[in-house]
Amino acid sequence: MAQNSLRLVEDKSVDKSKALDAALSQIERAFGKGSIMRLGQNEQVVEIETVSTGSLGLDIALGIGGLPKGRIIEIYGPESSGKTTMALHTVAEAQKKGGICAFVDAEHALDPIYARKLGVNLEDLLISQPDTG
Repeated sequence: MAQNSLRLVEDKSVDKSKALDAALSQIERAFGKGSIMRLGQNEQVVEIETVSTGSLGLDIALGIGGLPKGRIIEIYGPESSGKTTMALHTVAEAQKKGGICAFVDAEHALDPIYARKLGVNLEDLLISQPDTG
């Protein structure tokens, strides 16, 4: 009767670097060039521009000085946790820098008077208030 056995390979006989390169190459063949790469491989790491949230403490906690500019940002939390206020402060900061902002008001809670008091230029704000989503 054939007997299954487990063979232990010594670490010295396996070149981990070659094995990793082979695995990365196989992933690239299957999913296309650029589907996986070493982060340090491309030295052209671009520093991301940020927009302040209006809260110095939060900007510092985020680690990059605010929210990344040009990205879609979702703010999630329970009712009355300050999501809309933080979003409006960020919109006002982005508008001060000449940015164009879109506000998706899923809760239908946007108060234009309050937004204006926080510094939001309502004439330049794009808004969507979907019924579902």
